[in-house]
Amino acid sequence: MEKNHNIACAQLWFVILIAFSLVFFISHDTIDYNSAFTVERNGKLAVFFTSLFDPNPPLLTESPSETNGSDRDVSGDTCSGRYIYVHDLPSRFNDDVIENCSYSLVKWFDMCQSLTNLGLGTQVRDPGKVLVENSWYATNQFTLAVIFRHRMKGYECLTNDSSLASAIFVPFYAGFDIGRHLWGYNTTARDALGVELVSWLKNQPEWTKRGLWGRDHFLISGRIAWDLRRSDDDDSHWGGKLMQLPESMNMTMLSIETTSWSNEFAIPYPTYFHPSAAKQVQQWQKRMKRHKRPYLFSFVGAPRANMTESIRGELINQCLGSRKKCKLLNCHSGSQCDSPVEVMRVFQNSVFCLQPAGDSYTRRSTFDSILAGCIPVFFHPFSAYGQYIWHLPRNYSSYSVYIPEEMVREARVSIRKRLLQVPTAEIASMRQEVIKLIPKVIYRDPRSKLKDFEDAFDIAVKGMLERVGKVSRQIEEGKDPGIGFAEPGSWKLKMDGIGRDHEWDSFL
Repeated sequence: MEKNHNIACAQLWFVILIAFSLVFFISHDTIDYNSAFTVERNGKLAVFFTSLFDPNPPLLTESPSETNGSDRDVSGDTCSGRYIYVHDLPSRFNDDVIENCSYSLVKWFDMCQSLTNLGLGTQVRDPGKVLVENSWYATNQFTLAVIFRHRMKGYECLTNDSSLASAIFVPFYAGFDIGRHLWGYNTTARDALGVELVSWLKNQPEWTKRGLWGRDHFLISGRIAWDLRRSDDDDSHWGGKLMQLPESMNMTMLSIETTSWSNEFAIPYPTYFHPSAAKQVQQWQKRMKRHKRPYLFSFVGAPRANMTESIRGELINQCLGSRKKCKLLNCHSGSQCDSPVEVMRVFQNSVFCLQPAGDSYTRRSTFDSILAGCIPVFFHPFSAYGQYIWHLPRNYSSYSVYIPEEMVREARVSIRKRLLQVPTAEIASMRQEVIKLIPKVIYRDPRSKLKDFEDAFDIAVKGMLERVGKVSRQIEEGKDPGIGFAEPGSWKLKMDGIGRDHEWDSFL
C-alpha cells in the first residue's frame, strides 16, 4: 500500500508540474508560440520543455538537419537517399591551386589570411561589442568553395562506396583557378585545368553510374557563374569556359550567382557569422529583433561611374539628400567597407538596406544585411528573386521591397518617400521574416560537431539531393534525363511562382 501511495504522489506532483509549466508558458508574453509548438510537433520534447522555461525562446524556424521518417528505408538507415560520395581529386585541382595565395588567387588581394580557419578568415576583434560572441570572421566572399568543402568533410552521410551515393561532390576550386588567370592570360591558359578536370571525371567509374553520365555530380564554383561561362575562344572575352564544356553540362553547378542556365543554382555568399551552435544563432536573432534602428535606410557600396546603366550614383545622391534618414558608407573613399564591424554597425542601425546591382546582378551585401535584420530593397529581380530559390521565400514581398531600377534611373521615385509609405505593421512583419532567414543564409563553422540547426550548406545539399532524385526517377521511368537538365534561357523557369503573373516579362 505504501508503494502504491508513493507512486500516486509522484504522479500527482508530475501533473502539477506540467500544469504549472503550461500556465507559465501561456501567460509569458515573450514566448514564441509558433516556434515552441513546431519544435514539439517534431518530437523535440527536451527543446520544447526548455522553451517553456526560457524567457527568450528560439527564433530558429528550421528544424535541425536530420533525416525524417520518409528518408528511412526498411532497414532503418537514416542516410538512405542522402549518401554523398566525394571524389578524391588529385591535389592539383584544389590544394595546389590555393598554395600560392598571395596576390595570385584574386587580383589586388592577398588571400592568405582569408584562407585561414578553413576558409573563414581571421577572427574579428570587436571591443565595442557590435557583433558579440566569438563566431565572427573577416570572411572573403570568394572562399565559399573552401568552406563548403570542409563542411562536406563533416557531412553525416558521407560514403566511401560510390554505389550507395545519391550524389557525388567534385571538390574542385574552379573559382580560384580562374581567378589566377583572368588578367593577362589567353583562353588556353584559363581553360587548361578545367578541361583536365572533366577529362579526369569522365574516366572514373562513377561517371557512367546508372546511366547518369555525371548528372549526379555537383561542383561549387566559388565565383559568379559569368566568370566561367565564356562561350568562345576569343582571348579578348572575359572568363573561362568550364561551365560550357559538354561534360559540365551534365553536372549541377552551384555558384554565388547564376546565369540563366537550368543546371546552375545560386547559394548564398558567405557572411561574417559562422556559429558553431544554434544557441549562438538564437541569441543573435533576438538581439537583431530588439535593436534600435535610427536610420530609415542605408547604402554600403561604391559608385559605378564607368557603368552608364548603374543606378548607384543616384542612390548615393538620394541618400545624401535624405540627411538623417539615410546612412551612407561609401566604399569608394575609404577602407571601412572592409571592416565587418563597420558594415554590420550600419546595417544594424537601418530599417531598410539598399541592394542595387554592382558589377553583376548580386551582392554579398544582401546577406550581410539579412544577417543584421535589415530589410533588403532590390531594384532588379535577378539580384535575389531569380537566384536563391532554395534559400529565400518565393513570396518576395514578405521579406523585401522591390523598386524597379528604371524608376530610379529616370528619377521617377524618391527612395525616402517610397520607404516612408510602408506601414509600420508591414515593416515589423518583414523584419521578423528577415530575422527568421538568418540561419538559412549563414554557413556553420566547419569545425563544429553539433548538428542542431539547418544552415545554407544543409539547404544546398538537400536541394541537390532532390534534383538528383528527380533525374534518377526519370531514368527509372524510361525518360531521357537530359531533357531540361541544362537548358539556356531558363530565367522564366527559375522565376516560376515568384511575383505576380507577367511582372518580370520585360526582364525575361
